[in-house]
Amino acid sequence: MYCPFCFPEKDKEQSIVLSNESCLFVQKPQPVLLGSGLIIPKSHRETIFDLTPQEWQATFELLQQVKGLIDKEYQPQAYNVGWNCGHVGGQEIFHAHMHVIPRFKDEPLAGKGIRHFLKQPSNQRVRQNES
Repeated sequence: MYCPFCFPEKDKEQSIVLSNESCLFVQKPQPVLLGSGLIIPKSHRETIFDLTPQEWQATFELLQQVKGLIDKEYQPQAYNVGWNCGHVGGQEIFHAHMHVIPRFKDEPLAGKGIRHFLKQPSNQRVRQNES
């Protein structure tokens, strides 16, 4: 099965912006999420739960570099940083990847993080009657 994150150079819209021994930071042009990108382990790992301790450390170190780069270029007021794990959790490409999303005070949804959407009454589980 083809994994686009195992061969990031094949995506002509995407740029590898930063990297270290274990992971990459990639960006695509984003008309809405300006400056956002993904930190991806170079080795195929399905979810974050599969990362080695060394990959976790390399991800953390690269995240600090990414923040410095985005802070300098875009001057965001905040960030959303996160992982989607598994189909139900919103993961669409089954190669672990960390979303790095700069946030700005003039956004219509400023101040609202992922929990805002997950806490909505429309997201409440319908439980099966237990017998």
